[in-house]
Amino acid sequence: MFTYTGHPLVDVGIATILAFVRKRDPIDITEEDLTKIKSYMEENYIREPLTSLLTVAFPNSGFTNPSIKKEKRKEYVDYVLGAYKEDVPRTDLVCVFTGRAATGIPLSKKTQPGKAFRQHIPLITGEGIINFYPSGNAGLPVSGEALLAIHAFPLGCAKCEGKFLAVHSDNPDLMLDFVREFLDHNKKLINLAKESGSKKLEEPYASAKTLLIKTLLKIEQQRMEEKLELKPSSVTAYHLSNLGANPYLEIFHLPLEIMDFLSNAVSAEYKNEWNLIVRRAWWLSQKGKGKKGLDVENDGETFSRRNVLYEDLFKLPDNAHSFIRLYFLRIPKSYGKNDDPRRTYSIKEEASLVSWRITELFIRRVLNMDKEKIEQIKQLGDRLAAYVKEENDKTFFFALFNNRYDRFRTALIKANLTQVKKGKEPLVSLDPYITIFEDGYDIASSDWRLSRDLVLIRMIEELYKEGWLGTNIEAIPDIKSEEETE
Repeated sequence: MFTYTGHPLVDVGIATILAFVRKRDPIDITEEDLTKIKSYMEENYIREPLTSLLTVAFPNSGFTNPSIKKEKRKEYVDYVLGAYKEDVPRTDLVCVFTGRAATGIPLSKKTQPGKAFRQHIPLITGEGIINFYPSGNAGLPVSGEALLAIHAFPLGCAKCEGKFLAVHSDNPDLMLDFVREFLDHNKKLINLAKESGSKKLEEPYASAKTLLIKTLLKIEQQRMEEKLELKPSSVTAYHLSNLGANPYLEIFHLPLEIMDFLSNAVSAEYKNEWNLIVRRAWWLSQKGKGKKGLDVENDGETFSRRNVLYEDLFKLPDNAHSFIRLYFLRIPKSYGKNDDPRRTYSIKEEASLVSWRITELFIRRVLNMDKEKIEQIKQLGDRLAAYVKEENDKTFFFALFNNRYDRFRTALIKANLTQVKKGKEPLVSLDPYITIFEDGYDIASSDWRLSRDLVLIRMIEELYKEGWLGTNIEAIPDIKSEEETE
């Protein structure tokens, strides 16, 4: 009766049906299952707190239009949600989502049966508007199965910032896990609202992007604990509203490489380093700013609504170098609001957060950096750290932060000469140097600063472990922003 279609509204709706009846495969959905979720929707969709919420998805529909009387509303609910039944007539029109025959139910007085509009399907045009429809024929042909799935869709979304947050994935199991998290939470909120007499569902503590990542990491952690297979996949989230004159849609995408990094970051091997970095990325509260400026309690810990690291994940991989400098090297951000924790980052005060292991994971998974180059960067970082400690060469360490290539290279050459004059092996030989920093002889690589920052990350970690950094903190320049190292 049901198969995934590739369309986010329909697929999230199908996943919602599955989550409601505690099944995992659409092929296992039965008539009895549909009756169960239909009954729940019939009971709750025409009363608060869901009536107000559903205006975000189905404005002016039989669920939400206050001008429609109670009996007519029940009638609308029954025939729209029951359009999938075998005894309901079908048309010659083909459903754009499922390829099945469109329902024979008249969804509008202005067009033929089986044609849906904005009040039935979010973000399409309303009745009487022919734009964006094939051949200028108003209305979108839809089957009863797709209609039920689309109307189940809000239950499988998170209410976030007055809109719906829906998560779609090329991995059906992951999509279902998201839907199950959101559905279970929504059912609890619905029950709490009924008990308290509230007309609105409580908003989640987090912004849309933060909520998405936090939920994803929770799911990945659970799958690891249950020893379930972690399938490579990508995620696309839709933050949407179908309200009145201000419809809204923002799409967030997490490609395969970012998902792979996150799945590993919460594993036992990396989660300690990862969690420490994440904790310092929560938006800072400002007293006197009212409800939005206050921290909130969640899972036994107090957090603000936004985590800037989580939100910056959506800029990857294009913004990878900036991400590394901010979160792994702890170079602060000079601009932005006072609440932004990135303005307070400091290598001097947060050297303990600098981790080569989590950085290496990032450049392997996100940047797909060559293994040989990674190893050469690590070895160079180790040799330079040992040199700085043995020679107590603060000037050299300070010079490595300079963003001018000629000055950076000169500092390395001088340190090399110092080693050679003492009868020791050079810190870096020609071939590894070219591999790490140049595109050819005497031509700086376009990403030489990235390689330099990776070397510094390894050095800082090693010098911190050895205790040298703690007693020579003045050797670290006072860098005020990620752009400032000239």
